[in-house]
Amino acid sequence: MTPFRPEAHGWEPHSDDGFIGLIGPLWQLTENGRTRYGLLSEHKHHNRRGIVQGGAIATLADRAMGLTAWYANNKAPQATIQLEVQYVGAVEIGEFIEANCEVVRVTRSLIFMRAEMTVCDRVVATANGIWKALNAPSRIDHR
Repeated sequence: MTPFRPEAHGWEPHSDDGFIGLIGPLWQLTENGRTRYGLLSEHKHHNRRGIVQGGAIATLADRAMGLTAWYANNKAPQATIQLEVQYVGAVEIGEFIEANCEVVRVTRSLIFMRAEMTVCDRVVATANGIWKALNAPSRIDHR
């Protein structure tokens, strides 16, 4: 099997020196005004069975949906308040995982998201999440 090279397919690295720097780089590709995110799985992502650890897939889902929500929220501060990941297939080391994210609904203070993680055309996980817009007025009296 020829190793996948994201840059040869137009993907650009999305670097971060925080936690994502430990598992990444993440990759991004913008086509027709829509950005997708990806992770090239490496040996460092393996679990005891020798396939990609579910936490790496969850991290990709969290960051990809978070970035998509961030753009939907005009790049204002936000935080993940709920994330659900359903694993439906295994990912082999060396495979490229894409996160295709969608904003489901935006309210004054919440952004509802969903995503599908795929390897080629094979769905390996789905995710749903909610992000809290931190610049939104709070409905709770903190006195």
